[in-house]
Amino acid sequence: MSEKRKMTAEDLYLIESLTDPRWSPDGKEVLYVKTHIDQGEHTYVSNLFHFDVESAESTQWTYGDKRVSSPRWSPDGKKIVFLSSRSGKNELYVLSKSGGEARKLTDTDHGVSNPVWAPCGTKIAFNVSVKPGESFKTDKKDEKEDKKLKPYVADTMKYKADGAGLLDEKERQIAILDLNTEETELLTEGENSYSLLDWSPDGEWLAYVTDADEENKDFSFNNELYLHSLKKGEKQKIKTAEGYTGFAKWSPDGLKLAYTASGRTYENATHSEIWVYDPSHETSQCLTEGIDAPVGDYAVADIHQGAGVPGLVWNDNNSFYFVLSDQGNVALYYGSLEGELYPALEGNHHVYGFDVHGQTQKIAAAISTHTNPGDLHIVHVPTGKNDKVTDVNEKLLREVEIVQPEDVQYDSADGLTVRGWMMKPAGFEEKTKYPFILEIHGGPHAMYANTFFHEMQLLAAQGYAVLYVNPRGSHGYGQTFVDAVRGDYGGGDYRDLMAAVDGALEQFDFIDQTRLGVTGGSYGGFMTNWIAGQTDRFKAAVTQRCISNWISFYGVSDIGYYFSEWQIQADLGDIDTLWKHSPLAYADNIKTPLLIMHSEKDYRCPIEQAEQLYIALKRKEKTTRLVRFPESDHNLSRTGKPHLRLDRLNHLTGWFSEYL
Repeated sequence: MSEKRKMTAEDLYLIESLTDPRWSPDGKEVLYVKTHIDQGEHTYVSNLFHFDVESAESTQWTYGDKRVSSPRWSPDGKKIVFLSSRSGKNELYVLSKSGGEARKLTDTDHGVSNPVWAPCGTKIAFNVSVKPGESFKTDKKDEKEDKKLKPYVADTMKYKADGAGLLDEKERQIAILDLNTEETELLTEGENSYSLLDWSPDGEWLAYVTDADEENKDFSFNNELYLHSLKKGEKQKIKTAEGYTGFAKWSPDGLKLAYTASGRTYENATHSEIWVYDPSHETSQCLTEGIDAPVGDYAVADIHQGAGVPGLVWNDNNSFYFVLSDQGNVALYYGSLEGELYPALEGNHHVYGFDVHGQTQKIAAAISTHTNPGDLHIVHVPTGKNDKVTDVNEKLLREVEIVQPEDVQYDSADGLTVRGWMMKPAGFEEKTKYPFILEIHGGPHAMYANTFFHEMQLLAAQGYAVLYVNPRGSHGYGQTFVDAVRGDYGGGDYRDLMAAVDGALEQFDFIDQTRLGVTGGSYGGFMTNWIAGQTDRFKAAVTQRCISNWISFYGVSDIGYYFSEWQIQADLGDIDTLWKHSPLAYADNIKTPLLIMHSEKDYRCPIEQAEQLYIALKRKEKTTRLVRFPESDHNLSRTGKPHLRLDRLNHLTGWFSEYL
């Protein structure tokens, strides 16, 4: 057997992503989306695929060089509605299961999202972006007028958003398309946005959420859950705890509405939980308060394109399934209205998409592990049998040496334990000393997990020992742990990371203690900057989409004014606190060669954060370099233009190669 080759940066182009599995109503078929990168065009391409349970065969159902998403079976299983960008923006298309071309259903100015079938199968509700007072349908515009430069006028604090840029007053409305008449009508309108969630089994009610404070959106960080009666044209507010509701789904009999919500007790560090609303008594009950872990997927990964898990999926009228981010796993759980809660699928893995077919007692799940980017699994609930039914990345995994990380844990300050993983270099040889890289995730309220990470595999392939851990502030280790970073950036979290480095150096004698590197993005970029300003033990550092100055961040980030108050617990009236937690304040102490990488259109951590640090270091004649990525936002490393993602990886590895 020939020796496997090592992972390369270019292998990013070969990894395919399987997402969004959906059962047919009869439980005999599963639809899913598969995404790959077109190497010639440097673009993402995704299409619909079909898995037949009886024959165990997958077949491609759509073709083309654009993106598709959100496949949804009609109630009778004869049609599929989905979104496609083939016309330049996402529009609704319908495809007959019996074959033929997909038919375009919508033609809008700004695209649509989130299709939901009516129970009768003759109507589809969806979200559409509309400017107040304007039609959502495409109309011909004066091209000369459209190209003319115009000033942008802002009257609100939330006037820009990462990935979207300057907002142009469009609001998300709910529309309903009648397939028989092909007529579309807006259900909502005005200066508020409405996010569609579900359609009740009896056809009368639509569930949606909208801003809680309609008068003062600048300080509205909550939303509210409503039921809209299509018969009476009236809406009914569901009383929920103050906070954020992100998902709702009716039980099959329509007697209960389950929803996920996170309160405001710990601001954006607050765990998300499952609630069930009983319309007959107008009461809600929390079903997951006994679990000290958040409902949902908080894993950090870099290869799952368009992934997203539902808040829950009903199994029958009394039970449901959901995912929980817990101890480095994104695990599938079973729950019931009686309060039963337990793991439904054992193993160290990342469930990043799933659907349930209650009658056949089967679950279709998209599952990733440290050594597999992701495949479709069919789980038979009564027996626990788990069949992996696709081999999406079989060729790559057969050719390339994939490193299996080792679980590690280290004692830190305050009696806390820091958990994570250590990767030996690919081709590891005993009695050889290897350079070491510490990776730090963003968030900070995210988590590294038992999932595939191309960047980690690449660094291991280039001969580095790679340590990545979940310091305080990370999800998955309890509410107290995730909240512990707020108001203490650069304190306990820094001690956690240094304790992990110290522990790894003590545990693994193959690490060359004179060649230590560190990198991270977003919060991880902040922490990379912070570490470089506190210690010179690292010989190379790469900071990505970073924060260096909390004072300016307050006003330039799309979330700055409230994120700073929630996380640093200071506003512009407390400059001393903001500056004390700013890595820029310690720039004179930095001796580590520091590569600064940033996206030009990053509105989350704007590029001026990188510029300030770069100029401060250059002024002191420190070793540094600034790399700016055009036409890119905060998510460059995950969903950015493929050739720029490749450039980023080459700059990252090049810097470590030079200085480690």
